[in-house]
Amino acid sequence: MSTLYQEEIARCCRQLRLSSILAEYAVTTEGETHEEYLYNVLSKTIDYRKSCRISKLVSGAGFPKVYDFSQFRADEVEFQGECSMENLKTLEFRQQGRNLIMYGGTGTGKTMLSICTGIRLCEAGVPVRFFRTAALINQLSEQKAAGMLSRFFKKLNKTEVIILDEFGYVPYDRTGSQILFDYLSEIHEKKLVILNTNLEFSRWVNVLYDEQMASAMIGRLTHHCHLILFPGGNNRLRESSLNETYHEIAAKSRKED
Repeated sequence: MSTLYQEEIARCCRQLRLSSILAEYAVTTEGETHEEYLYNVLSKTIDYRKSCRISKLVSGAGFPKVYDFSQFRADEVEFQGECSMENLKTLEFRQQGRNLIMYGGTGTGKTMLSICTGIRLCEAGVPVRFFRTAALINQLSEQKAAGMLSRFFKKLNKTEVIILDEFGYVPYDRTGSQILFDYLSEIHEKKLVILNTNLEFSRWVNVLYDEQMASAMIGRLTHHCHLILFPGGNNRLRESSLNETYHEIAAKSRKED
């Protein structure tokens, strides 16, 4: 194919609002028939668009690192109820409308598994945002002080799954905590939350300051959720009050359903 035709194809792509990569594929793609050639060009262009969208979603999610499920040791995790590693890989939890609460000590793999899940969501075309909880709360306080909170929430509205990492590692700003609570209440049953924590439910009030707010946040997050335990050698996590409370809430939810 001559350079002239390649340039003309690129011009046609611009007019049709098609990716200019189609012009490149028109030169490099082969086919035994006109129909096969056209199909090969178009399918390559579709694959290219999908790859670009995934890259854009992953880069825009704010992951501190990129992990794959193949890097994660599933034998160090305890899934509760219907949840399983396959449930995460196939994104069945999303179809079920279930939040994920990952509970365990520092360095047990919560962040890694939440990122693996987040990237799988991106690969399925689902917008995700990853936040260190303390950093998000500080950002919420700053945005409110600057009168920019509505604009910030408008950006977050494009996200379908929010990942909150390191919840409970440090006490939070009261104003920011209230805004986070209001936001999580607003998106309840509209968006999914993946929350990583080392705190039992009974201790959430220690970082949120307000007992009623802590109780309400727990209620919203656990209304429809899967609990994933990261014992990390500490068997007491299996018998923790968080685990016990989760099963009580899950039993209550099943009766309501």
